[in-house]
Amino acid sequence: MPQPKAVLEKILSSLGFEATIEEQKMDDGVLLDVKTDESGRLIGRQGQTLSDLQYITNRILFQQDASSPKVTVDVGGYRSQAREALVKKAQDAAEKVRRWGDAVELEPLNAFDRRVVHQALKDDPDVETTSVEVDGTDKKVIILRPR
Repeated sequence: MPQPKAVLEKILSSLGFEATIEEQKMDDGVLLDVKTDESGRLIGRQGQTLSDLQYITNRILFQQDASSPKVTVDVGGYRSQAREALVKKAQDAAEKVRRWGDAVELEPLNAFDRRVVHQALKDDPDVETTSVEVDGTDKKVIILRPR
């Protein structure tokens, strides 16, 4: 079975990054948290480079073994901080829906971030979430409505 940490280490060293990686088992897979002095370059604009790195890592692992666990790649806790901020934004939007009874639209998000929002609000009895495609992009917005 391929080792997620070893795969990511090989990718990073091939790209010329010096980094250490901490591996952590999670309910739905493995978290690889990268520690490096060049975290900004690995995260990229709005986390795009980080998302690409995660995609490539998972793709290689899946090619080696289709039953590989899903790997989440983070750099210096960036994803967990971003996730907390996103959950807070979703909760604030849900509060507006409750207070005013109107639909609220969040900015366009990638699939990973949309999943975070849907998960954060899935048990909310007053608010439902729907993803809607943004014309001409691969992103979608989430619309929150009263149930």
